[in-house]
Amino acid sequence: MTVHALNKRKIVKKRKLKVRRFQSDRNLKVKPSWRKPRGIDNRVRRKLAGAVRMPKVGYGSNHKTKFLLPCGLKKFLITSKKDLELLLMHNREFVGEIAHPVAARTRKLIVERAKELNVRLTNGTAKLKKKENEQTIFTLQK
Repeated sequence: MTVHALNKRKIVKKRKLKVRRFQSDRNLKVKPSWRKPRGIDNRVRRKLAGAVRMPKVGYGSNHKTKFLLPCGLKKFLITSKKDLELLLMHNREFVGEIAHPVAARTRKLIVERAKELNVRLTNGTAKLKKKENEQTIFTLQK
Protein backbone atom coordinates (compact mmCIF):
# COMPACT_ATOMS: atom_id res chain seq x y z
CA MET A 1 0.00 0.00 0.00
CA THR A 2 1.48 3.34 -1.00
CA VAL A 3 1.44 6.28 1.35
CA HIS A 4 -0.06 9.56 0.16
CA ALA A 5 0.33 13.07 1.61
CA LEU A 6 -2.33 14.30 4.02
CA ASN A 7 -2.96 17.54 2.17
CA LYS A 8 -1.18 17.96 -1.12
CA ARG A 9 -0.67 21.62 -2.01
CA LYS A 10 0.22 23.05 -5.38
CA ILE A 11 3.90 23.97 -5.34
CA VAL A 12 4.53 27.37 -6.91
CA LYS A 13 8.13 28.26 -7.75
CA LYS A 14 8.44 32.02 -8.06
CA ARG A 15 11.92 32.07 -9.59
CA LYS A 16 13.70 29.04 -10.98
CA LEU A 17 16.75 30.92 -12.27
CA LYS A 18 19.93 30.28 -10.30
CA VAL A 19 21.42 33.57 -9.05
CA ARG A 20 25.02 33.90 -10.18
CA ARG A 21 27.70 36.34 -9.09
CA PHE A 22 28.21 39.46 -11.20
CA GLN A 23 30.95 38.98 -13.86
CA SER A 24 31.55 35.34 -12.87
CA ASP A 25 31.08 34.45 -16.55
CA ARG A 26 33.94 36.78 -17.57
CA ASN A 27 36.63 36.09 -14.96
CA LEU A 28 37.68 32.59 -13.96
CA LYS A 29 38.90 33.80 -10.58
CA VAL A 30 35.37 35.06 -9.75
CA LYS A 31 33.36 32.01 -8.66
CA PRO A 32 29.63 31.81 -9.57
CA SER A 33 28.40 31.61 -5.95
CA TRP A 34 26.48 34.78 -5.11
CA ARG A 35 28.17 37.68 -3.34
CA LYS A 36 26.54 41.08 -2.89
CA PRO A 37 28.31 43.72 -5.02
CA ARG A 38 29.65 46.59 -2.91
CA GLY A 39 31.43 48.86 -5.41
CA ILE A 40 30.52 52.55 -5.58
CA ASP A 41 29.83 52.45 -9.33
CA ASN A 42 28.47 48.91 -9.59
CA ARG A 43 25.47 48.64 -11.95
CA VAL A 44 24.03 45.62 -10.16
CA ARG A 45 24.11 47.29 -6.73
CA ARG A 46 22.55 50.45 -8.18
CA LYS A 47 19.87 48.33 -9.95
CA LEU A 48 20.26 49.97 -13.34
CA ALA A 49 18.25 48.74 -16.33
CA GLY A 50 19.76 45.75 -18.13
CA ALA A 51 21.93 44.73 -15.18
CA VAL A 52 21.83 41.36 -13.44
CA ARG A 53 18.99 41.09 -10.91
CA MET A 54 19.95 40.81 -7.26
CA PRO A 55 18.25 38.18 -5.09
CA LYS A 56 15.46 39.49 -2.87
CA VAL A 57 13.30 38.18 -0.06
CA GLY A 58 10.36 38.13 -2.45
CA TYR A 59 11.95 35.34 -4.50
CA GLY A 60 11.58 32.90 -1.59
CA SER A 61 9.24 29.92 -1.74
CA ASN A 62 5.98 29.71 0.18
CA HIS A 63 6.68 28.59 3.74
CA LYS A 64 4.04 25.85 3.59
CA THR A 65 5.36 24.34 0.33
CA LYS A 66 9.08 24.87 0.94
CA PHE A 67 11.13 21.63 0.80
CA LEU A 68 8.14 19.67 -0.53
CA LEU A 69 8.75 16.97 -3.11
CA PRO A 70 6.36 16.64 -6.07
CA CYS A 71 4.54 13.84 -4.17
CA GLY A 72 3.65 16.36 -1.42
CA LEU A 73 5.97 14.91 1.26
CA LYS A 74 9.20 16.21 2.79
CA LYS A 75 12.52 14.31 2.84
CA PHE A 76 13.95 12.76 6.00
CA LEU A 77 17.51 11.38 5.92
CA ILE A 78 17.88 7.83 7.24
CA THR A 79 21.27 6.57 8.38
CA SER A 80 20.22 3.55 10.45
CA LYS A 81 17.29 1.25 11.11
CA LYS A 82 16.42 3.23 14.26
CA ASP A 83 15.73 6.37 12.23
CA LEU A 84 12.76 4.63 10.61
CA GLU A 85 10.99 4.45 13.97
CA LEU A 86 10.79 8.26 13.92
CA LEU A 87 8.78 8.10 10.69
CA LEU A 88 6.27 5.61 12.07
CA MET A 89 3.81 8.31 13.16
CA HIS A 90 4.78 10.79 10.44
CA ASN A 91 4.61 8.65 7.30
CA ARG A 92 1.94 10.96 5.79
CA GLU A 93 4.22 14.02 6.13
CA PHE A 94 7.73 12.71 5.46
CA VAL A 95 9.35 10.31 3.03
CA GLY A 96 12.59 8.55 3.95
CA GLU A 97 15.79 8.87 1.96
CA ILE A 98 18.63 6.49 2.76
CA ALA A 99 21.91 8.36 3.25
CA HIS A 100 24.70 7.90 0.69
CA PRO A 101 27.34 6.18 2.88
CA VAL A 102 24.95 3.47 4.14
CA ALA A 103 26.16 0.01 3.08
CA ALA A 104 24.12 -2.36 0.89
CA ARG A 105 23.47 -4.83 3.74
CA THR A 106 22.11 -2.09 6.00
CA ARG A 107 20.06 -0.69 3.11
CA LYS A 108 18.42 -4.09 2.68
CA LEU A 109 17.42 -4.13 6.37
CA ILE A 110 16.13 -0.55 6.17
CA VAL A 111 14.02 -1.31 3.07
CA GLU A 112 12.48 -4.40 4.70
CA ARG A 113 11.68 -2.47 7.89
CA ALA A 114 10.20 0.40 5.86
CA LYS A 115 7.79 -2.01 4.17
CA GLU A 116 6.70 -3.31 7.59
CA LEU A 117 6.12 0.22 8.93
CA ASN A 118 4.48 1.41 5.67
CA VAL A 119 7.10 4.15 5.23
CA ARG A 120 7.84 5.40 1.72
CA LEU A 121 11.48 5.61 0.53
CA THR A 122 12.79 7.76 -2.30
CA ASN A 123 15.84 5.62 -3.04
CA GLY A 124 14.80 2.20 -1.76
CA THR A 125 16.32 0.31 -4.70
CA ALA A 126 19.67 2.12 -4.75
CA LYS A 127 22.77 -0.09 -4.39
CA LEU A 128 20.59 -3.20 -4.04
CA LYS A 129 19.92 -4.20 -7.64
CA LYS A 130 23.53 -3.93 -8.66
CA LYS A 131 24.72 -6.32 -5.93
CA GLU A 132 21.96 -8.86 -6.55
CA ASN A 133 22.65 -8.81 -10.31
CA GLU A 134 26.35 -9.45 -9.72
CA GLN A 135 25.53 -12.43 -7.46
CA THR A 136 23.20 -13.99 -10.03
CA ILE A 137 25.76 -13.57 -12.81
CA PHE A 138 28.45 -15.07 -10.59
CA THR A 139 26.30 -18.13 -9.83
CA LEU A 140 25.44 -18.57 -13.54
CA GLN A 141 29.14 -18.62 -14.44
CA LYS A 142 29.86 -21.52 -12.04
